[in-house]
Amino acid sequence: MRTCLDISSETKRGNVATRATNYIPMKFILGTKLNMTQLFDDNGTIIPVTVVKAGPVTVTKVKTVGSDGYSAVQVGFGEQKESRLSKAVLGVFAGKGYKTVSEFRTEAPAVAAGDVIDASAFAAGDVVTITGTSKAKGFQGVVKRYGFAGGPRTHGQKHSEREPGSIGGGLRTHVPKGMRMAGRTGGETITVKNLSVVAVDAEKGELYIGGAVPGRRGTLLKIVA
Repeated sequence: MRTCLDISSETKRGNVATRATNYIPMKFILGTKLNMTQLFDDNGTIIPVTVVKAGPVTVTKVKTVGSDGYSAVQVGFGEQKESRLSKAVLGVFAGKGYKTVSEFRTEAPAVAAGDVIDASAFAAGDVVTITGTSKAKGFQGVVKRYGFAGGPRTHGQKHSEREPGSIGGGLRTHVPKGMRMAGRTGGETITVKNLSVVAVDAEKGELYIGGAVPGRRGTLLKIVA
């Protein structure tokens, strides 16, 4: 799918220099990954983007140093049936059920409990950090997991094309920690920094993020700017 939105060439890349090491996020939201597509800027350049359904999220609690020992904003995302939640959880969230509840550490938040945050909080050109769970690929061998070349294809080696080879002849008693071998692949928490918001569709509640983000379609994403 190709989409044409009114975007300028200056929004294609985020300004990495503006992100200090002690950066405190002031914009934050939860969303789900929809799909990848491409946009065109005013020069006709194709920009690969990931479409993210961002929010809306509801602020469920504002935590402070005095009451909780740290500053953070707790938000709820998605709807959950009341029958699937305990009375204690419903009591905490005033009878509303959320599929996901998450926190964002921030100093002096300009929000209060009950406020709703949606995609309109972001703008084209924002530099964001996105955290999600990568695609789970199950148990895989070293060729797919680490890109090993495998064994030779000739000289009687017909059964070792995808084998890892020797892991060290003098080890004998144990396998060293960190040895690259076959095992479970993917399904890990991945954080990608310095991604740029190429365009925002506030009406649909969608963010167009330049490049790829972790996970499959429907993966929950944590977005801060």
